This record gives sequence, C-alpha cells and structure tokens, in this order.
Amino acid sequence: MSPVLAGVLQLLALIAALGLSYRPLGDYMARVYSSEKHLRVEKWIYKGIGANPGVEMRWPAYLRGVLAFSAVSVLFLYLLQRVQGSLPGSLGFQSIDPDQAFNTAASFVANTNWQSYYGEQAMGHVVQTGGLAVQNFVSAAVGMAVAVALVRGFARSRTGELGNFWSDLVRGTVRVLLPISVVGALVLVACGAIQNFSGIHSVGQFMGGSQEWNGGAVASQEVIKELGTNGGGYFNANSSHPFENPNGISNLFEIFLILVIPFALTRTFGRMVGSLRQGYAILGTMAVIWLAFTALMMWTEFAHRGPAFELAGGAMEGKETRFGIGGSSIFAVATTLTSTGAVNSFHSSYTGFGGGITMLGMQLGEIAPGGVGSGLYGMLIMAVIAVFLAGLMVGRTPEYLGKKLGTRQIKFAACYILVTPALVLCFTAAAMALDTPGDSMTNSGAHGFSEILYAYTSGANNNGSAFAGLNADTQWFNSTIGIAMLLGRFLPMVFVLALAGSLAEQTPVPATAGTLRTEKPLFTGLLVGSIMIITGLTYFPALALGPLAEGLAA
Repeated sequence: MSPVLAGVLQLLALIAALGLSYRPLGDYMARVYSSEKHLRVEKWIYKGIGANPGVEMRWPAYLRGVLAFSAVSVLFLYLLQRVQGSLPGSLGFQSIDPDQAFNTAASFVANTNWQSYYGEQAMGHVVQTGGLAVQNFVSAAVGMAVAVALVRGFARSRTGELGNFWSDLVRGTVRVLLPISVVGALVLVACGAIQNFSGIHSVGQFMGGSQEWNGGAVASQEVIKELGTNGGGYFNANSSHPFENPNGISNLFEIFLILVIPFALTRTFGRMVGSLRQGYAILGTMAVIWLAFTALMMWTEFAHRGPAFELAGGAMEGKETRFGIGGSSIFAVATTLTSTGAVNSFHSSYTGFGGGITMLGMQLGEIAPGGVGSGLYGMLIMAVIAVFLAGLMVGRTPEYLGKKLGTRQIKFAACYILVTPALVLCFTAAAMALDTPGDSMTNSGAHGFSEILYAYTSGANNNGSAFAGLNADTQWFNSTIGIAMLLGRFLPMVFVLALAGSLAEQTPVPATAGTLRTEKPLFTGLLVGSIMIITGLTYFPALALGPLAEGLAA
C-alpha cells in the first residue's frame, strides 16, 4: 500500500468514527447541561466547595467564578511544583524554579500545556497526577462551561442569567470528561501505553552510558491530554514517545479524542438553541476548514522535491516511521486547529509551507473545530462578525438566532478577535527587537523568526505546541509566554460572557423576509470567507517574513 493511500484511508476512518459519535455525544452533552438533577457525587462536591448549584448567575458573577477558580488553580499548581522536592513520589527530582513553576502553572490552568522542560526529567508522580492531570480535566471543563454560557445567551430571552458556573464545571468533569477518559485509558493500555507508578530504572548500556526511563500513570494522563485538548505530554517527546502513543491504531485513536468533543458540541449548540440546522451550519464551517487544511498539509509533506524526499516517500525528517507522513500530517492539523498542542512529529522539521499551515491553524483562533468549549464560542463569535458584515452589505441591522447585534454586541465581538493577535504580534516584535531572546533561536533567518512567532502564537492561542528549535526555558520566555497564555485565555472569556449576558437580556425578534438565513450553506461560505480574510489581514505580514519566505526559498 502506498503511503498516500494509507494516509487517505486513515483520514476516512477518522471521519467515519467522528460521524458515528457526533449525534449521541452531542445530544448527551445537551442533556447534561440542561438537566436540573444533580448526581450524588456532584452534591458531595458542591458541599465540599461551598457552592449552591441552584443559583442562577448573571455574566459578572459567572466570570468571577471562572477567574476565582482559575486563580486558585494557578496558585495551587505553582506551590505544588515549588515543594516537589519534599513530596513523596518525587522520583528524586528537585523543586521547580520560580519562573518555570509560574510558566507551567499558567500553562496548564489556561489549557495551553506549553512545556519548556523535560517532563520525565523534572516532574514526579505527585505533580504529574495530582497537579497536571487534574488541571487537564478542570481547565477543559472551564472552557466547556463558558461555551455553554454563550449558547444559553442565544437561547434565553428577557433575562441576564447564564446558568451556574460551579454546576457547569462539575457536570462537565464528572459526566462528560471522566467517563470517556476511563474508557479511553483502557483502550490506550490495550494498545501498549504504560500505566504504573514505578520509579526510574535503567534499560541498558548505550554508547558508554546507561539509558534510564521512569514509569508513570501515562495512559490516564494521555487520554485527558487529548480529550480535553490540553496537549502536555508525560514525556518530552510527547505523542511521538512509544509509551504515550505506541502504534498507528493508538495514533488514530488519539486524533479522534482530540476532535470528538469540539465537533460534537455543534450538535449540543443546535439542541440548546432549538435548531439543529444552526448546529449543522457551524459544523459545516469547521469541517470545511479542517478538511482543507488536512488535504493541503498532506499534499505539502508528500510532495517529492529532490532525491532525499523521493527516497523517503516525502518529507520524513522529524516524523515517526510508525505513523508516516499521513498519520503525522493529520495529527499536526488536528492539534493546531484545536487548542491541543500535542505532537507526534517535529513541527520545526516540516517543510516551510507545512510549518506555515500549523501556524495558520492556530492563528485562525483554533476554531475548526477548536478546543473543548473554546472552539465553539470562538466560532460563534466569528458567526456574529460574519452576520454583521452581511448586514453592512445590505444596510440592515444584523440578527443572529433572533437576537439583534447592535453596537454593544459588535464591540464585544471585535475586542474578542483583537486580543489574541495583539498579544502574538506585540510579544513577537519585542522578542525580535531585544538581544537576549534572540540568543535562544537555534536557526537564523526566516526559520528563526518562525520559531519565535510560533511560540507566541501557540502561547496566546492556548495551544502549547512548539517548533522546538527555540530554547524557551529562559526567564524572558517563561515569563512572557506565561503572561500571554493567561491573557490569551481569560481576556477573551470576559468578552464572551459579556456578549452572552447582553444577548440573554434581549427579547427575540421574529424572522422576516430580510433576515439572513444562517442555517443555509450560503452562510457557511460567508463564515469561512470571513474567517480567512480576517486572519489573513491580521497575520499575513508576519507569515510573509517567516514560513512563506522559507517555503518560497526552498
């Protein structure tokens, strides 16, 4: 079987699996977030944290819950790392330095999982399982909660109430993420991923020295790393490590985990607003972009340009032979079009255009299908912008799902789409202008610029992957990327929840002959075009200096 055909068959199998899970999972999540009943274990949790799940919250109270919970999580994870050397199960590792501990705490709480350290050489069992793995669950649940709050803003009328944050957080964790993770961990163990609490042991002598590996609860952390679109690996090699991703079957399963909830949330959205066709329109937009990026990536990496590529069957540098170009390309697009950041190949070794595709996927806002929760609310913000642009063209006040989009709503949406590009471009410019950050670049020229642009794009968009040619374990990068991750995660949430509150207060307006039909394929095309144009106008100059220049020079 040719490598190209193998890649296409993997893509078709993935689409079939996503299609089979779309309806049951989407409907189940709609029931979870609409139910008025609480499980017994959920009641215990509410009692333990002192929350009243029956109290409805307006958007400022909902936001305070998000920020308070996240602030406590950052502090807890920071302190856990700082005292690691005194904890049992630390495997002899010392406590983490302050700048590194801040960066990691900000990273995992912000659902970014950017790692500027070697996981197997820095983190013991307690920090890995009691700190990082826990944040993989709850940070994903926070994103889902904010997305559901925005959906309620569209679905409700004449009230500013968006639900209860603590209830949404607990339900997302207990009823959605945990059950799937238990099953998924068993699948990964069956495929060969490890799951233990063993210490460090030598595996033999190599080139005059011994090679050592430590065990860990890898399968259980790996599944929520992908399912929650987190991305932080137990080992430095991430999903290219055989203990995390043993073979082609586990690789395809991990890609499925990355995509399944973000895609299924579009059906949840359709159910909750009372129109499945609206959900299909959002799904269609996500699917068009994802398939286009995947096809373009596979074409770029399979292209035979020179004898080395011809012998290898494509651009195999930095890719695992277990997965090949097809499995690596599908994974790379899935992880950068979502906020996952897990990698099964070396993105810095991709062709110039291939590296640009991974970067552009993040710069779109990771909305196709995006992160768990963040992909849906990001796409809905873009839908608001698209409806506004359509209204400008026909001279009509824009409406979406029966809600008028006035000056206030458009300001919230505009602020949302401006925050992340401002963080990416400003921090990249500062790093290139100063001498010290530039010393961290392994490469010079266009590729060196791409390393820094990719780092801040990944951090501010809460992705977490890296070109890896950049030495980011410095005080400058640990601090600035940490700030970018926190601002890139929580500032957009402010505008999302403010928009949700303003929409929930409105009285729905009836559809008329002049109302834009947002459930039609025409709107899907308008939405795709709006996303690509806005992103292109924002990032094209920076991309021209980096991956485009490198690709054209190759």
